Amino acid sequence: MSKKKLVILTGAGISAESGLKTFRDSDGLWEGYNIEDVATPRAWRKDPQLVLDFYNFRRKNVLDATPNAAHYGLTELEKDFDVTIITQNIDDLHERAGSTNILHLHGEILKMRSERDPELIYPVTGDIRLGDKAEDGSQLRPHIVWFEEPVPMMEPAVHIVNRADLFVVVGTSLVVYPAAGLVNYTRQGIPLFVLDKKLPYIPDNGFLTCIEKPATEGISLLRSKLTHFS
Repeated sequence: MSKKKLVILTGAGISAESGLKTFRDSDGLWEGYNIEDVATPRAWRKDPQLVLDFYNFRRKNVLDATPNAAHYGLTELEKDFDVTIITQNIDDLHERAGSTNILHLHGEILKMRSERDPELIYPVTGDIRLGDKAEDGSQLRPHIVWFEEPVPMMEPAVHIVNRADLFVVVGTSLVVYPAAGLVNYTRQGIPLFVLDKKLPYIPDNGFLTCIEKPATEGISLLRSKLTHFS
């Protein structure tokens, strides 16, 4: 018998427990910066050095971080389900924890790309500097979907969600669109689970289970609830 398709949408809350700051901290700043100054196309045009410095610093943070119990707990679900993780996070902690099927909605900090051609993508673990060029001669920039840019992976994400037998939301406030709208593409009547230390609003389809705990604490409880469906 084939495994049921379990789709998991993860957000900054799962990586916060590995020490990576969310951009919606209480002070409204992201690592001490205004979002508009470091994470928009306008910021890149205005001060590319500032943007590169910001993401170079974040890349170091990601490389220094390690997966936590929540990341590993999601990996364990692959034993019983056909798991796809759709993550809003730009880190690689799901990969390092061993999850095998991951779609990054907002790009990846350990990749860089041509500022002219989004298809020219390269791995990066060090710093990106002004003057570093892609094959097409244009400046390399972080492979990140900035605010005010389209989200090219939304279409495949919608397709994945539409085929889910179960849908789980972990560590996201469901306020960043279009990612937050993915829950609206689930098929009617499938089991929905939402797990976060501060539960976001999600419409109750009659099959909704809420777990109000940090991801590292709540994943084991989630796994026990999912055993009824495997």
